[in-house]
Amino acid sequence: MKIPFNKPYLAGNEETYMLEALRRGPHLGNGPFAEKCLSLLRTRYGFTHVFLTPSCTAAMEMGALLAELSPGDEVILPSYTFSSTANAIVLRGARPVFCEVEAATMNMDVNLIETLVTSRTRMVAPIDFAGIPCDMDAIKDIAQKYNLVVMQDAAQSLHSFYKGRPCGGEATLAAFSFHESKNFSCGEGGALVVNRPEWVERATFLQEKGTDRSLVIKGLRSKYSWVDLGSSFLISDILAALLLAQLEQAETITAKRARVTDGYRELFTPYRTSGCLSIPQPPLNVKTNHHAFFVIFGQSQNRDRFLAGCREREIYPYIGYLPLHSSPMGRKFGYRPEDLPLTEALAKRIVRLPFYTGLADEGLEYCFEGMQRVLNGLYD
Repeated sequence: MKIPFNKPYLAGNEETYMLEALRRGPHLGNGPFAEKCLSLLRTRYGFTHVFLTPSCTAAMEMGALLAELSPGDEVILPSYTFSSTANAIVLRGARPVFCEVEAATMNMDVNLIETLVTSRTRMVAPIDFAGIPCDMDAIKDIAQKYNLVVMQDAAQSLHSFYKGRPCGGEATLAAFSFHESKNFSCGEGGALVVNRPEWVERATFLQEKGTDRSLVIKGLRSKYSWVDLGSSFLISDILAALLLAQLEQAETITAKRARVTDGYRELFTPYRTSGCLSIPQPPLNVKTNHHAFFVIFGQSQNRDRFLAGCREREIYPYIGYLPLHSSPMGRKFGYRPEDLPLTEALAKRIVRLPFYTGLADEGLEYCFEGMQRVLNGLYD
């Protein structure tokens, strides 16, 4: 048996909905199925203003435009994140200011954010790593104190909750991903939540290539014209049909993924207790969507041996992100690996385990048994 790192999941109605979208049309963005997705997101999570986009990357780029990031601005973000978080900032000419993470969640260490604020700081861009919500209350307090925009990279955290509140509902802007590696997917897709009402009309212009086409659709204009910057921040209605089938089954999907989390936690807890490694420790005030599970080994050699042993059994964990501050692009901004020593050290020892919804139905025991044998060889 082969256990890949990720495998797309079909919830049941994908083919039916996609065929309906294909046959009935229209196929363009903001069509009937997109509106059904948006209605569901508004109702379930309270997102008053939300826009479907081609990807989370596009959502963050749209958010950076909406926030009017400019050359000379600084944005505080974790180094341990995907390149899209930084690219959205850099594309506007702003400078990324990288912050350390904390090992229990791999989220940005909120205790360090304020030390990085300067007169040029315009935004804080936290990420909810592995679906574990970041400490939004602490981040909002800092943002309010210094008049900063908060753009939450919530790519991994749709259907996670912070103090009972849905992720994405409290930041100025929040970006979600519907990439095939995420809990709810349409191959490639994303969403931008806009929680500043005075920005909403402009967001409709940015989404539609910088035109006021949305006002024509509402009957407020007889024709539309170019009024702002923008791009094609839209998702085809065929992909929205695929997404709807996934979103409708959020509870079922989450319950299946919870079984994977519970199994991994049971498997690795004895090794955590003995001090060999660490595993996620979400705060008690959050509820995660079980997006991912990571292990941080005490030594990088043991991580490498674990990876090799799993692959021998056709089980395929992933090494995780490489820190942005020590990447080639990070070095262009003047960073060195030693600037964020904790992030650098954790990145050398972390592993993300195979995690996909269908694993709960097939392959879970094989995965656990194989990993147990590898761990026995490492520690027993």
